[in-house]
Amino acid sequence: MSHTPEGSFDDSLVSRLRVVEEQPLATRAAAFDAMYEELSRELEGVGGLADPRASASGDR
Repeated sequence: MSHTPEGSFDDSLVSRLRVVEEQPLATRAAAFDAMYEELSRELEGVGGLADPRASASGDR
């Protein structure tokens, strides 16, 4: 796996998913819902995910 900014962002997301998957079912459902909302806002351009690609490009 490369150590590019894209890889760092992907690794961070995968790490978050692994943590959520280890939680009890009720907690897991709420955590996935929160992640879904966060990712949806980011894709719509109104979110606040710390994407290293965005900060490096200065588009925000």
